[in-house]
Amino acid sequence: MSYQIVPLTCDPNQTFNSTLSIDGKNKNLKFKVSYNSVAQYWVMTIIDGNTGDIILDSIPLITGDYPSANVLEQYGYLGIGSAVIVKLNNVDGNNPDDTNLGSDFILGWGDTIR
Repeated sequence: MSYQIVPLTCDPNQTFNSTLSIDGKNKNLKFKVSYNSVAQYWVMTIIDGNTGDIILDSIPLITGDYPSANVLEQYGYLGIGSAVIVKLNNVDGNNPDDTNLGSDFILGWGDTIR
């Protein structure tokens, strides 16, 4: 399975649409990503780009080890793919902070793992 990179930055409140190839189909998804400064982690809301319906809300963007590396693992029944936060550089900490999302940590998106 190949992963696509979802374009994130460290802007504290981001909203954008992206068309991703998931399970052999193109899906238009809208993303809202914000930084929770109290908990010190990023959260993501996934919205159907065609209907505007919220699919998932407040998903923490944190790294993990298999099988918990896939932040969408428990939502496989939705058929919206799998998503992993990947640490690219040797930086302090295991999760993106308010300064390094999109540069030291990226969001990879692939097919649904069943």
